[in-house]
Amino acid sequence: MAITAAQVKDLREKTGAGMMDCKKALVDTNGDFEAAAKLLKEKGLAAVAKRSERATKEGRIFIRQDGAKIAVVELVCETDFVANNKEFIACGEKILDEVIAKGYTQVEKELNDTLLDFATRTRENMSLSKVQLISVPENAVAGIYVHSDFKSGAVTIVEGSTDDKVKEFARDCSMHLVAFTPAYIKQEDVPASYVAEQKDIFKAQMDNDEKLKSKPEAAKEKILEGKIAKHLSEVCFVDQMFVKDDKKAVKTKLDEVGKEVGSSLKFGEIALLLLGK
Repeated sequence: MAITAAQVKDLREKTGAGMMDCKKALVDTNGDFEAAAKLLKEKGLAAVAKRSERATKEGRIFIRQDGAKIAVVELVCETDFVANNKEFIACGEKILDEVIAKGYTQVEKELNDTLLDFATRTRENMSLSKVQLISVPENAVAGIYVHSDFKSGAVTIVEGSTDDKVKEFARDCSMHLVAFTPAYIKQEDVPASYVAEQKDIFKAQMDNDEKLKSKPEAAKEKILEGKIAKHLSEVCFVDQMFVKDDKKAVKTKLDEVGKEVGSSLKFGEIALLLLGK
């Protein structure tokens, strides 16, 4: 049977598939609109499965606060073109809606299905790679920051006050996290194995330093301890120099802000999101 341009147009609007794919599907199904739509979806799913091993180095991070809940979602895809597509972004926003409404704390099939329809139409490998739900305690604030490229973001909870100055500080801390990407929050979080490895590295460097070879072992040990202390201050968030005041550590600024608002402040949950990591 003859396939009209109107039929092709209607099928394309329903499925988002290309015009030639729509026409072929209608021809293959003898003009049966629903059968053609099903055929296109099956082909799309097959294409997605075929490309499932392809690298997903692009994508987008979504963060939204709704009352005392903060939803975090990471979608990954193959190309920057898709990452900036309006439908891809809409999928991310819809998944945020579901995470907040239903309290999801991990990737669920229902959330994946939201992305699947778009994936079948674009035939690009994409997935929901991260879901996180953060609760904001009473008498606490959340600072949220997402970088302009949407490939990194952070959430910082500061407990002890809801003053506007604390809110500003919390957001600045999230900006700091994205800018400096600390490996750990505080030194107590650093594994002993990591410290031991760094000591071995610094010790090997010192053994090859002609200026240090003649120094007493006690002096070398103090130098080694100093190197470790400096390194930990560089990889731990609270010990790093604050992004908006490079003369003071983050923990010092926390105490200062606390004094300004007349409250004892402390950090609550902290999340740093880096696309693909």
